[in-house]
Amino acid sequence: MPFHNAAATLPACLASIGRQSMGDFELLAIDDGSDDGSAELVAAAARADGRILLLRPGRVGLVGTLNLGLAEARAPLVARMDADDLMHPARLALQRAELEARPELALVASRVALFPHRLVRAGYAEYVRWQNRLLTPAQIANEIYVEAPFAHPSVMFRRDLVVGLGGYHDGPFPEDYELWLRMHAAGLPMARLPRVLLAWRESPGRTSRLDPRYGRERFDALRARFLATDPRLHQGRSLVYWGAGRSTRQRARLLIAQGFVPVAWIDIDPRKIGHTVWGAPVRPRGWLARAPRPFVLVYVTNHGARDLIAGWLSELGYAAGEDYLFVG
Repeated sequence: MPFHNAAATLPACLASIGRQSMGDFELLAIDDGSDDGSAELVAAAARADGRILLLRPGRVGLVGTLNLGLAEARAPLVARMDADDLMHPARLALQRAELEARPELALVASRVALFPHRLVRAGYAEYVRWQNRLLTPAQIANEIYVEAPFAHPSVMFRRDLVVGLGGYHDGPFPEDYELWLRMHAAGLPMARLPRVLLAWRESPGRTSRLDPRYGRERFDALRARFLATDPRLHQGRSLVYWGAGRSTRQRARLLIAQGFVPVAWIDIDPRKIGHTVWGAPVRPRGWLARAPRPFVLVYVTNHGARDLIAGWLSELGYAAGEDYLFVG
């Protein structure tokens, strides 16, 4: 659990960790250069509870604290936590039990609930709704290019696998999403328990709102980098992009620049059908009823529209993950 100037939320967070039904754990609380009394608060908690270990490396940044935690962790399973969130009392026990019962899994997350409700915006609520419905390894693999599929502080993973991949990478990208994509590329199955085990705090100061590493263009570049190595795009099948609007074209350009040129664009706007975009025609969705089937990348950001498109593609015999992927 890295923290930086979290004195206002640490007491409740630490209390939720202390209430875990599974008592056999060690909390590595890593101070990233706090100057608001947070470290002193954790030090006092550590004196009262021998399971808490305070690490003070100085101001090393989030990725630095995360990799320090991986290096210092003694247990084979690592759970992530943020200093402003709250754990359900059964969280650690249930995630540990799932990983022990399913040795093929590399990571198990949980569903999350946003709080406080007065600060939750519609867009973030929709993102969490989408995230919470992805439960199986197949569902997660099929939609991993849409958004980051997990709330970072909701996951538990096998330490040796993550360390074997090089831990967290530091760069101009969100460090958690980059790790999930790297795990996916390595063929490591990930799943989610169908229970809310984390209260995920929303706040105007959330890192994802303020840090440029979490900007839209950084996500787009990261997705394109991993998509370009996905075996499903290297089957020799024709490639089709769904969505011919300007924003879609700009996001797709990142992949096209790496040689993944479409034979067609699909759009439902009759004003676009028949036009040509970067040398490829814009076709109606019915054009996909052909053999052999092309592979479709659906660059549509609206969650409701994606559900509708999934239904259309299913009617045409296209299977998620085999014949098409959603891209955020």
